[in-house]
Amino acid sequence: MAGDTVQEVKGKLSIEEVVKPYVKLHRAGKSLVGLCPFHKEKTPSFHVSPERGSYHCFGCGEGGDIFSFIEKVEGVDFKGALKMLAEKAGVPLDYAPRDQVAASKRERLASAMARAAQWYESQLLGSAAESYAKGRGLSSVTVEGWGLGFAPDTWRALLEALGAEGYTVEELVAAGLVKEAAEKPGTYYDRFRNRLMFPIRDGSGKVVAFTGRALSVDDPAKYLNSPETDLYHKSDVLFGLDRAKDAIRTRGFTLLVEGQMDVLHAHQAGFENAVALSGTALSNKHVALMKRYSDNLMLALDADSAGLKATAAAAQLALREDIRVKAARLPPGEDPADLITRDSKDFAVRVKAASPITEFFLGVLAERQSDSSRLLRHVEAVVLPLIAAMKSPMEREHAVQVTARALGLSNESVRESLNRVQRGTSQAAQSQRPPAVQPAPVSSRRQILVAAVHAYPGSTLASRVEAEYIRITGDQVPLKETIPEPALFQAEQQFGEVPGEHAADELLRAFEEAVIREAYREAVTNLRRAESSGDVAVIKQAGARCAELSARLAASSA
Repeated sequence: MAGDTVQEVKGKLSIEEVVKPYVKLHRAGKSLVGLCPFHKEKTPSFHVSPERGSYHCFGCGEGGDIFSFIEKVEGVDFKGALKMLAEKAGVPLDYAPRDQVAASKRERLASAMARAAQWYESQLLGSAAESYAKGRGLSSVTVEGWGLGFAPDTWRALLEALGAEGYTVEELVAAGLVKEAAEKPGTYYDRFRNRLMFPIRDGSGKVVAFTGRALSVDDPAKYLNSPETDLYHKSDVLFGLDRAKDAIRTRGFTLLVEGQMDVLHAHQAGFENAVALSGTALSNKHVALMKRYSDNLMLALDADSAGLKATAAAAQLALREDIRVKAARLPPGEDPADLITRDSKDFAVRVKAASPITEFFLGVLAERQSDSSRLLRHVEAVVLPLIAAMKSPMEREHAVQVTARALGLSNESVRESLNRVQRGTSQAAQSQRPPAVQPAPVSSRRQILVAAVHAYPGSTLASRVEAEYIRITGDQVPLKETIPEPALFQAEQQFGEVPGEHAADELLRAFEEAVIREAYREAVTNLRRAESSGDVAVIKQAGARCAELSARLAASSA
């Protein structure tokens, strides 16, 4: 992709017009401020700089330019963001020859998938698939709104229809729409036949795959999913996320259910923050996708043994990524779709009464295990790994206390068992992480002062900061230094839109004192070394330096 295309898009689109459809902004000094779209907050900490074309959130640390903003808020990669912004700016995309081939291939596959979705939808009216969907309690609005379709009970209907429109067999195979017969090489047929079709869309709403629900009771595969393709990677896609992301932000949590039918019923009942996994286990990428919109996850998976196992695995993965997890208790033998069809108000009550994940499993296990020794073993196997995965020490300690009360044990005994789990899991993972380095007072204050000079060029404030910086350090302000965006936003937040000459005086005094203290500590160390060596001249020189810095320190603190 040509670099000048990126610059052309940036030149035609301001950060303000890109962000405003997602965030209500108001002026605050040099910045525009609003509630962060990437985490739940009541006090605005999301700052936008029209001047620099950047944004930064002091709450969650997210920041960047128009491209990174669209990547995160829409759940697309850089190329997806570039395409969306280029269309908005009216800038044609130019590809290098190799990229052109790859882009052309992907565009053809995307076109084939979009056309297949339209074709399946056109076959639905009056079909067995429509009867099945309506029989499962889906309304006409839901069926049409989600683009459900019907794959006829024929071998080559889609292949012939799209082939007549110019799509090659190779393209349809690559899109996962048709497949080659194993026993007859060179013979191709439709992958989906006699099925209710659910289109699976990426974060931007484009069809990338399908799930087909069998309409015949004799079909061995109740649900059939598209294979992985250049467009579709099942660990990267959550069914319904393109429609649910705004509701997830608004409600403050993601509602994770098992399948497409569960998602449709949940949305139909007003739970528009519901998404599903589409026949695969929860992955780290799925968790990262959900965390873009909320740090809270509610699991409403099936209540059978397989569903509980999936609930535990999903919860543990999410907890390790610092997501708070709850789970809703469903009646035995019912999935969300069944329960909502029978009594949508009951489902709403269960969602409202959802328990933190440890309390959920303590309740479930207590009901299923009458023998106390077996219950303890199951708690050690299921509940303690969940507690060990929690990032917050306070949340871990609370979960320990809840577990101890539920089992009639002491906190210490639960904590001892938890320590054994942690030593084998979380402590090993934590030992591989480099320790966080906190910025020293001198370096952090220095950065804000340098940022002030960059943020207010030519102002009386910048002139005073430069002069004082030279006096304190003996060095020029590094005007060519690249200043991190958070420091620039912090300087603008601290000094306002039109700061006075002396707006940074308090910070300059603190900076000077920190610089002198740091130099004094170094001088004392040098004096001790000199005393150890016995060199009288060096001792005298080092002592004089300590006295000088001590006097400066006293003067700066006065």
